[in-house]
Amino acid sequence: MNIRGKLVYCRWVFSPAGGDAAAERGADVRFPPPLVFLIALLVGVAFGYAGLSLPVPVPRPVGVAGGLVLVGAGAAIILAARSHMVRTGQSPIPWKPTPELILQGPYRFTRNPMYVGITLIQIGLGLAFNNLWIALLAIPALAVVHFIAVVPEERYLSAKFGEPYRTYLTLVRLYL
Repeated sequence: MNIRGKLVYCRWVFSPAGGDAAAERGADVRFPPPLVFLIALLVGVAFGYAGLSLPVPVPRPVGVAGGLVLVGAGAAIILAARSHMVRTGQSPIPWKPTPELILQGPYRFTRNPMYVGITLIQIGLGLAFNNLWIALLAIPALAVVHFIAVVPEERYLSAKFGEPYRTYLTLVRLYL
């Protein structure tokens, strides 16, 4: 069975067996992940203004073009992931309940397309604005998001969806 067949096989919609669905909480995420990336971006800008500039080591047109491509790719991934969330009535806010697993679109290739997308955007902005700090700080930002958001999200989804989610974990990469 190919990956598409396995994903279709493990597609499963959670239906609460009694209880108040409105009272359900989502993942135990306590800090908005996009703010981690914003803070990292601002730290990169501050390093540049503090005299610690670190230019991108490629010709300027290459940095700008490469940066714009990454920003566009990141935005496209985020928009595709968000459109699948909207179609299934879900919120991208990680502490809100997840009514069903999304296995289509970018979720076929990465379990965290929005975090991949925002990481690409930050790297792209660093390249486009010739500030390597911004690009380099995207990696520690993703590491922080991994521990404050991805780990609690995966714990929540595993507890809620059980075996179908564990099957998905074996079929789709965490990031890339």
